[in-house]
Amino acid sequence: MELRALHYFVTVAEELHFGRAAQRLRIVQPAVSQQITRLERELGVRLLDRTSRRVRLTPAGERVLAAARETLAAAARVRVVAGEPAAALRVGVATCVTERLDRALARLRDSERPAAPRLVDLPVPARLDAVRDGELDLALVRGAVTSTALTVVRAWSEPLHAVLSGGHPAAGKPAVSLHDLDPYGLRLPDRDADPPLHDAIVAALPVAPLRPPAGDMLNVLFEVSQDPEGWTLMPAEQLAGSRSERVLQVPLDPPMTVDGHVVTSLATPESCVASYVAAFAD
Repeated sequence: MELRALHYFVTVAEELHFGRAAQRLRIVQPAVSQQITRLERELGVRLLDRTSRRVRLTPAGERVLAAARETLAAAARVRVVAGEPAAALRVGVATCVTERLDRALARLRDSERPAAPRLVDLPVPARLDAVRDGELDLALVRGAVTSTALTVVRAWSEPLHAVLSGGHPAAGKPAVSLHDLDPYGLRLPDRDADPPLHDAIVAALPVAPLRPPAGDMLNVLFEVSQDPEGWTLMPAEQLAGSRSERVLQVPLDPPMTVDGHVVTSLATPESCVASYVAAFAD
C-alpha cells in the first residue's frame, strides 16, 4: 500500500469531489481516480460512493479515512525520528494570527514532508516580490492575484463581514445589508499595503468610497470605533480572535466572500504546492 494512494484518498474525502481534489493535488483527475480504484481493490472494500452528481464516503471509507490520516502523520514522524530534518518553510503572512493559520502550520509540521514554518510579516506587494525572488517559499494573499511570474492557487474562501463601532445602529443585528450602511461612514485602508484585498472589498461595495483612505488597518479600526456611523469590511477570520469591545463584526446579507490564495514561485514542485494548498484549505 502506497502512502501516495492514502494521500489522494484523504484529499478526495475532504473535498468530496474528484475534480477539486485533483486541483489541490495539482495532477489530472484520471490519476486520482486510478489511485482510489487501486486502493479499493487492494483493501477489498468500496471507500466512496460516486455518481455523476455527488461523492460521499461509505461506512468503510469513514473508518479508513481516520486510519489514513493517522498513517500519514506517523510516516512523517518516522522520517523525523530517522534523522530527516524538517525543511525550513518561509511563509509570508499578515500580522494577524487566525485559526486557519494555526491549523495549517500544524498540518505542515505533521505532513508527509514535515516542515518547520517561519512566519514573515510583509505587506502584500513585498510579500509577492519576496516569493518571486526566492526569499519566501510561499505567501498567503486574499483577493485576486494575476501574475505570469508566480504560481497562484485558490486555497479557501471566507465571508466578508461588516466591522462596526459598538454604538452603530446595526451593531445588534444578526446581519446587515450594505445598502443599509451610510456610505459616508465607510473607512478603508490605503490600497498600497494590500491591493488584492482592497480591490476585492471595493468591488463588493454598492457605491464608490466617499472618504479618502484612513492609513493602515489599525487606523481604520480606530476611526471606525470613534464614529457611531463608522464601518469597514474585513474578511471574517481577520477579527475572529479580537477581544475589542469598541468594534464588532456583523455578517452581510446577502453574504459576500473573498478567496484566499497560496502563492509560490514557478520553480516550486507541484507536489509541494499541493501540500501547501491542502494545509490551508477548509
